Amino acid sequence: MAVVDLAEETGTITRKERSLGAEAFRRLLKNRIAMLSGIFIIALVLVAFFAEAVAPSDYARQNLEENNAVPQWMLFLLPEGAENYARISDAYALGADHLGRDILSRTIYGARVSLTVAIVGSFVSLMVGVIYGMVSGYLGGRVDNIMMRTVDFLYAFPFLVVVILLQTYFKAIARQSEGGEGLGLVLINLNKDMGGLLFLFIAIGLINWLGMARIARGQVLSYKKKEFVEAARAVGANDTRILIKHLFPNILGPLIVAETLAIPGYIFTESFLSFIGLGVDAPTPSWGIMISEGVKGLRSYPNQILVPAVALSLTTLAFNFLGDGLRDAFDPRQKQ
Repeated sequence: MAVVDLAEETGTITRKERSLGAEAFRRLLKNRIAMLSGIFIIALVLVAFFAEAVAPSDYARQNLEENNAVPQWMLFLLPEGAENYARISDAYALGADHLGRDILSRTIYGARVSLTVAIVGSFVSLMVGVIYGMVSGYLGGRVDNIMMRTVDFLYAFPFLVVVILLQTYFKAIARQSEGGEGLGLVLINLNKDMGGLLFLFIAIGLINWLGMARIARGQVLSYKKKEFVEAARAVGANDTRILIKHLFPNILGPLIVAETLAIPGYIFTESFLSFIGLGVDAPTPSWGIMISEGVKGLRSYPNQILVPAVALSLTTLAFNFLGDGLRDAFDPRQKQ
């Protein structure tokens, strides 16, 4: 949409065109749900990044005198007669787990794990998938056919099953390689230092770029015959410059939307793997681990599973709402 400014001195009309990004941001500001979701995500990122300063206690510190503690204000969640067996204590704002660890602190640190997986997963997906898809779509012909048939072949394997198998393999190799040497030992020690996140990054990163490659290829195919690309080629621009300077900025919007909508999948995958014991290593907190531990005391202490479950649900919903808002904002058919 153009903004018309009347120049009184000259009596002429000048048009100031908004960029695609500015126009999309203007439409995004009108979407209240998307903006609230964005604010929630920013707040969550800040809390996770400054977890040491925000969390009331160390996530691994055990206080067996307060195990299964429930604050007074959460008693309504417990079954009838819970006052006869529950340890009622206001030492922790959201209670404590079976080892006396602060649930609030573990939830905050668990957000760091989930967001780290989301950021790394998105980065790998964008780097590998976009480059692969853009090259495939731009070259076309037999090269495009071979590259996309490879993607189709990999797509035939269920994503979650492949990640589970890879994680099982990595953990088995780690157990067998203890006391070894070389690169394998370096990776194993690095994985331990990262709380089990390294192998999780590798497992998710090997698969999650496939969808992004398809989207990038489709966008390049729709733009590579446009006039501005032909003009760049006519003035002597090489293929690399055309891809980076001309095609990539024009396809970036749909890629951002697709990646934002894919982030809840990364978070859910990490939580599910941690839930079944194939995610991060203890005592590193994860919402999936907390839910798994909370299931054991679901009837007696539902607060232990409710807190991480609500955090997981709100985070995935926020990314979904933000992704929907970005999709509407970048939609060129939106005219208002």
